[in-house]
Amino acid sequence: MASLSTSSLSGSSGTRKPCFPHNAITRFINPSSVKLKLPLSQRSRNLSHSIDRLVIKSIASDQRLQKSVTEEEIPTVPKPGALDSTSIASNIKYHTEYTPSFTPDNFGLPKAYLATAESVRDALIKNWNETYEYYDRVNVKQAYYLSMEFLQGRALLNAIGNLELTGAYAEALSKLGHDLESIASQESDAALGNGGLGRLASCFLDSIATLDYPAWGYGLRYKYGLFHQNITKDGQEEVAESWLELGNPWEIVRNDVSYPVKFYGKVLTGLRGRKFWVGGEDVNAVAYDVPIPGYKTKTTINLRLWSTKVSSQDFDLQAFNAGDHGMANQAHANAEKICYILYPGDDSMEGKILRLKQQYTLCSASLQDIVARFERRSGNDVNWEEFPEKVAVQMNDTHPTLCIPELIRILIDVKGLAWEEAWRITQRAVAYTNHTVLPEALEKWNLELMQKLLPRHVEIIERIDEELIGELVSQYGTADLELLKKKIKSLRILENYPLPEAVASLFVTPKQLTESKDGDKSQNVETNAKVEKLKADSKSNNSKPPVEDPDLKLQKMVRMANLCVVGGHAVNGVAAIHSEIIKEDVFNDFYKLWPEKFQNKTNGVTPRRWIRFCNPDLSKVLTKWLGTEDWVLNTEKLAELKQFADNEELQKDWSAAKRSNKMKAVSFIKEKTGYVISPDAMFDIQVKRIHEYKRQLLNILGIIYRYKKMKEMSAEERKLKYVPRVCIFGGKAFATYVQAKRIVKLITDVGATINHDPDIGDLLKVVFVPDYNVSVAETLIPASELSQHISTAGMEASGTSNMKFVMNGCILIGTLDGANVEIREEVGEDNFFLFGARAHEIAGLRKERREGEFKPDPRFEEAKKFIRSGAFGKFDYNELVGSLEGNEGFGRADYFLVGKDFPSYIECQDEVDAAYRDQKRWTRMSILNTAGSYEFSSDRTIHQYAKEIWGINPVRSGLVVCRSVL
Repeated sequence: MASLSTSSLSGSSGTRKPCFPHNAITRFINPSSVKLKLPLSQRSRNLSHSIDRLVIKSIASDQRLQKSVTEEEIPTVPKPGALDSTSIASNIKYHTEYTPSFTPDNFGLPKAYLATAESVRDALIKNWNETYEYYDRVNVKQAYYLSMEFLQGRALLNAIGNLELTGAYAEALSKLGHDLESIASQESDAALGNGGLGRLASCFLDSIATLDYPAWGYGLRYKYGLFHQNITKDGQEEVAESWLELGNPWEIVRNDVSYPVKFYGKVLTGLRGRKFWVGGEDVNAVAYDVPIPGYKTKTTINLRLWSTKVSSQDFDLQAFNAGDHGMANQAHANAEKICYILYPGDDSMEGKILRLKQQYTLCSASLQDIVARFERRSGNDVNWEEFPEKVAVQMNDTHPTLCIPELIRILIDVKGLAWEEAWRITQRAVAYTNHTVLPEALEKWNLELMQKLLPRHVEIIERIDEELIGELVSQYGTADLELLKKKIKSLRILENYPLPEAVASLFVTPKQLTESKDGDKSQNVETNAKVEKLKADSKSNNSKPPVEDPDLKLQKMVRMANLCVVGGHAVNGVAAIHSEIIKEDVFNDFYKLWPEKFQNKTNGVTPRRWIRFCNPDLSKVLTKWLGTEDWVLNTEKLAELKQFADNEELQKDWSAAKRSNKMKAVSFIKEKTGYVISPDAMFDIQVKRIHEYKRQLLNILGIIYRYKKMKEMSAEERKLKYVPRVCIFGGKAFATYVQAKRIVKLITDVGATINHDPDIGDLLKVVFVPDYNVSVAETLIPASELSQHISTAGMEASGTSNMKFVMNGCILIGTLDGANVEIREEVGEDNFFLFGARAHEIAGLRKERREGEFKPDPRFEEAKKFIRSGAFGKFDYNELVGSLEGNEGFGRADYFLVGKDFPSYIECQDEVDAAYRDQKRWTRMSILNTAGSYEFSSDRTIHQYAKEIWGINPVRSGLVVCRSVL
């Protein structure tokens, strides 16, 4: 198996080839640079003293560079950190000519961006290969982070920032007639994620590399992403993402790294009971690698993305020539569509099959790659018991759950291990991060569908389920069969599935035994003995429950979260309150059984991207007042800001930085939406995935009520009562999530009405920014002053956008949900606007609603009535407003308690207005928010994962020499 390193590239003579891949030529060298011709002895001595010499066999395939370049000619490569603007400009010019993506007579922004990115990638490739050459050589324990999403954002500014080359690249591009900001704006966001799950994964990769931990990520290379969001008069419109249309300069396809992935077929049993999965549909998963650089370190780790295809032999040439073009290309189309889009709609059976194919492709290709790397590093002495000592697999939510049966399949069917060994190894190697308490997000898969698509894995899952039931019988005994039955129902992996016969017999009553008659004759001696014992026991215990056969009306399901908990050695929540909820509620029975498995790992975000690079104005203020830039790596330094919070000079600097960021946001919003907003207004922002539990509906209802009250006042009364606000929304509603799309439509309709009302002017504006992504966040978050994190308490696992806002001096209004709880503790109760019901109250409030005891606040009813009046257009909002009414029923009864929290919410907004009027107080609160954000760096989170789950240590590959021995 090929890797970024070259430990597997030694020739038969034992000589080491260069630790660069064939396409990673030394592009920092100007083609006209002087070559060094040295004798072999001298070359060897020089190589032993320099980490920046490498063997070049050719510089380019272009005829203009086909000179006599041999192993005698060794160009000197400057260290990345030592590059000056002149050499960088020369290198960029080289790429415009010899790595062309555009015609040679065009040096516009798109071509200049690609050439610049290629130039930066040259530096990354060098560090990339050195990192993995060293990891391979010392055979470190490595962690592998599997996630269906990696929301990377733009890579250029992040890469040159981590390489400490921002100034040099800005100067180089200026010499070439371009500015860095314009060049960076040409990059499309990588469409590999949707929300916090994917951005968290990307922050983690940044911290892993920065902290020198040996780890990398695995994901899928989505051709069209989730979707590109347009906002029209009809609301949200989805079109395919175009991020790959002009190519992606940050990825390198590894055509030599490809693994077979099988679907369908059947399982055969061979000699000695060995299983063979044969037939079916075969595709190949091909690796695309993306370098992830650390900050101020040479460590550069890898994000490996899989793309799917089949061989040319699967193209039916005869069918094509006969005119049946669709049939001819069917195998290719079936393979390629696996990686077309993120989260294909699963309302249809075809959609469900495609989603399951995606999940299995990620797991199978990644596990095969991990196993191959383990074998290669082990050499000729592979000891499978050492696998968990060298490999840690982290499943980011339930999407990669199939890692568990897939690893068992590989170990048993391919490597020949016994079940007991494979199961023990898997449990020690795999861990699970839970990201939700929402029932619909705790994945379940139809067993029949899985049986059809992955027959071998269903066999493995059935055995895991059976062994789990056996353990539960052993743990809880048979004295209290009601308790045992309850535990089995709660904990087992297979839902609505028959119990194993031996266990089912435990629940047979004497009456059932009498009625079975002929059935008794077929039982073996051992089973009859158990039944006789149960008969005797029943005479003194008449409370034994009858056996409950599976309900034939219900589908048999595989509960993926249960499989994760059973198959892994660690389960973690992602905020303190969330981890308590999964212990006390979601996985309570598992927690009672295996309390040692459960941990908390509060999420974090990287301070590099979310302060240092996206907010240079604030970064300068922080460095000035802290007297050092160490805060970028050690966010604990931010806490020192508290001592200066009342300093008028700091407050002046702070306000100036915020003003600068607001001006940038004003220009951005004008460009994206056409709306002109005032930088003197409060910027009130809610940007996140559109979902009912995140309660964008509560926010817009509050705005509607505010607008109605304004309209009822005179101009003078409005100015006295309300401070000017710009309410900014952003986020995508899933394409088939009708209610979420109605919320988007309402927000845009409200904005269209308010923004054109001359009576209101700049006192209130409502803006929906289309196609929210990382780059949009990098503009809006630094400009934010108030941010809304208002989910129903107990329903948000953590949130990470709240951390990004706090780091940038934004003040939060929110419920005690997710990481809000810990943020409020760190920034201080006086610097957080709190409202709403608490998590422990939610169940009772829903019960109160079901029993008809809820009395809606008149102000809530007033806001709903205003919507229905047609004040915001002709769209029929009855379905949306109706979801907030009634006491029960699907899509009704205000499940997310918008009406319950509405009075508290609008009263809290009055407190926000009062605080904002006192700008000195507000600025002080802003400073204290940034000072209190030090706990929410992803560096801290990764240290905890590494120590408490993965068992890995930092490996400072940057101090290691990568040599090319001739």
